[in-house]
Amino acid sequence: MDKYYQFRNSYKNFIYKSFTVEKTAEEIVLTYHFETEGLTSFTPCIKIPTEGMELCNDYNSNTAKRIAFLLGMCECVSYLKATCSPVLKVECGSLTSREKLWWRKLYFNGLGEFFYRNGINASLDDFLTIDAEESEARLGGEFICKNKNLIPIGGGKDSAVTVELLRAYSDKNFFFTVNDQQARLDTVEAAGYDRSRIIRTYRRISPELLQLNSQGFLNGHTPFSAIVAFLSLYCAYITGSENIILSNEASANESNIEGSTVNHQYSKSYEFERDFSSYVKSLGLPVRYFSLLRPFTELQIAAEFARHPQYHGIFRSCNVGSKKNIWCSNCAKCLFVFCILSPFLSERELCEIFGENLLEKRELLEDLKGLTALSPVKPFECVGTAAEVCFALELTIQRLKRDGEALPLLLDYYDKNKKERPAKQNPLLEFNSEHNIPPQLITTVREMYNYVSNS
Repeated sequence: MDKYYQFRNSYKNFIYKSFTVEKTAEEIVLTYHFETEGLTSFTPCIKIPTEGMELCNDYNSNTAKRIAFLLGMCECVSYLKATCSPVLKVECGSLTSREKLWWRKLYFNGLGEFFYRNGINASLDDFLTIDAEESEARLGGEFICKNKNLIPIGGGKDSAVTVELLRAYSDKNFFFTVNDQQARLDTVEAAGYDRSRIIRTYRRISPELLQLNSQGFLNGHTPFSAIVAFLSLYCAYITGSENIILSNEASANESNIEGSTVNHQYSKSYEFERDFSSYVKSLGLPVRYFSLLRPFTELQIAAEFARHPQYHGIFRSCNVGSKKNIWCSNCAKCLFVFCILSPFLSERELCEIFGENLLEKRELLEDLKGLTALSPVKPFECVGTAAEVCFALELTIQRLKRDGEALPLLLDYYDKNKKERPAKQNPLLEFNSEHNIPPQLITTVREMYNYVSNS
């Protein structure tokens, strides 16, 4: 907390100075210029290779530049957080009063985990003032729509399920990635698509930020999925895509700390999805942004994923092992995926995926406690609710006991220490009605629900 006030007092202004949108024969380059006044400047950039890409709308139109400017507003928070400067000065664009409130809300909620881990007691009203010219942006220009679906691919089980649900729309489906990872490319190919269907983007962090991190300036989690939202919107605009189809489930709405609103997944939540969709409408764009999996729990998604073996050997969700395209098998995310799949895949199948039985690893006990609410802090990972993890483990325990098999170490611990919970609806039967799925896709979603509810 002392660092927080020290840095805020020493570096009062963070400046969004300018941005450029340039095109070469090979790529579109978005470059941003930020400055922490009195400390250092930053020049992050994003590159979008355009070889083979059908550009339907002008990459540098007023609308395109507005989206690029707003993407810069989203990038700001990664750099502003190093000092938590109390004033953000915007020198390269205008924002209405309503937009300023929108951005303050995103920054504050998206930094919830950052505040918690750094022991910062901030409030929405006091954390940040945005100083920008107050006027409506000039947009305009026809949007040429090519009726495409743009599907962000993360390489995990969720995006694989989304791709399968959209199989009937294969002629319309294109894919979106931020930085290459093998699992993302493999997912697209396992679904039967050529890699030319992938719109790839490459995001470079300004090295000055890494230098500040090494010097002890404030660091921590930022709302990365919000960057994905604005970058995918820019790509949807230039390619004429009418839908950006996400793979965020209902449990992304849950906080990580009991009795708080701290949410590692805030920018994957329905609240952010709703706010972002409203922002897109304010730009006059007929682009829908929604999650196809929002009605479902992680347990339902796991049940659906289990029946698509073509992805079982290639999907990856482990942040620790992502660069090596492996499961590290030593983190809360690996343990969560193992647990949530355990009712639907055999021990042999799970061990083929992870290399070992994670429920036998004593060193993962604290992670198990967090995942099952035996401790008050849920791991800061993209994981499901404690209720559905517990339900998954109960199903696995029932099967093992029925077959006369001994419970693995962590499962035995859970069985002996689990809390008595009030009766709750089976997570396999739940259907979250808060979603933005268009009517033409509801039948597809219902078909998945009918399958998993009978699993």
